[in-house]
Formats: sequence, C-alpha cells, structure tokens
Amino acid sequence: MIARLTGTIVEVRADDLVIDVNGVGYLVAAPATLVMSATVGSDIMLSISTVVREDAFLLYGFTDSTQREAFELLRGVSRIGPKNAMAMLSTMPVEQLATAIAAGDTAAISKAPGVGKRSAERICLELKNKLPAHFTVASPGVSSGRTTVADPLPLALSRLGYRKSEIDRVMADPSVPDYGEQPVEERLRACLRLLAQPG
Repeated sequence: MIARLTGTIVEVRADDLVIDVNGVGYLVAAPATLVMSATVGSDIMLSISTVVREDAFLLYGFTDSTQREAFELLRGVSRIGPKNAMAMLSTMPVEQLATAIAAGDTAAISKAPGVGKRSAERICLELKNKLPAHFTVASPGVSSGRTTVADPLPLALSRLGYRKSEIDRVMADPSVPDYGEQPVEERLRACLRLLAQPG
C-alpha cells in the first residue's frame, strides 16, 4: 500500500492531481481546498489513503495524516464511500467536522454534496465516540472570522490575477458564503459573479 507520496505536481484537474515521482505519474484524488491551492510545477508531499478495488487502484491524498485518518474513519461508516468522505473534507476542515460530529450537528454535515440528513445522522451515531484525541474540537461559539489562514479562496483568486483590494471586497460581501458553509467551488463562483459586475 502507498502511504505517502513526495513529488512534483504536473497536472491539476477538477478533483485530483497528477504527481510525478521519479518519472512515474500518480493520479491522486484530493479535497477541493488542496486542489484549488495546487500549482503545476510545485513540489508536494501528500499523506495517502489507498483504496483497492477489483477494477481499480485508487489514491486519495491529504495534507497530513490527521486529514487522512478522518477520511478513513468516514469511509468506515456504513454506506459512506470515498466520494462522500472527500466531499465532507472539501466542505469543512477536520476540526470543524469533528465539532459537528461531537455535537450531532447533522445540518452542518449534510451541507457536503451528496451527504443527506440520514447519512449525517449515521455518521454522528457511528463516530461520536470514536474520534481520536488529536482531532481538536473547537469550543462552541468561538468564531475565527470570515477568512482564516486555512481558507484557500483568497489564494485561488490571487492566482486568477485579481488584486488584493478586489479580493478583500468580494470576501467581505454577504453573498459569498463563509468558509465551511459551502464547497470551495460554490464560494469561488459567488466571488467571480461579483467580480464580473461593472465597478
């Protein structure tokens, strides 16, 4: 099994990356936050979860082992597959997901594409007492603001050529969902709609 990959990003696709490791290209599915912040030509090290099927050998890459472990715990829940687990990790960071599970916040969990209320209830039921101690659960009511260092949206907009003043303006607009409320792709679309409007 492959547990870690270190190489150079040679292709960035909609939901995955191609990583060149000593001349061999590995196709690695990754959370949207990671894909959107990736740059062709940059070096990267990923913690890998390997899924072997009869017809496929699939790699899922994460920034660290904590995110990978969360992915594997989610996959262990009945009727939750890799696609659902990846959608949840694309929608919110591990700490926020752990908080939602511990609190039984099915509304927050079901914001992930393809994860309905029943699936969210099953996740809370099966994982509530199984979260590792190193999953930091945030204190209720504590907010870190609209933009945190973990939010890839400002970086994505910057790489699209927008100035800091433009980015700050759209990030502060109430029509742009907060980090964790919607998938990164939806938040990016909201920003681009605002930026396309005449100033």
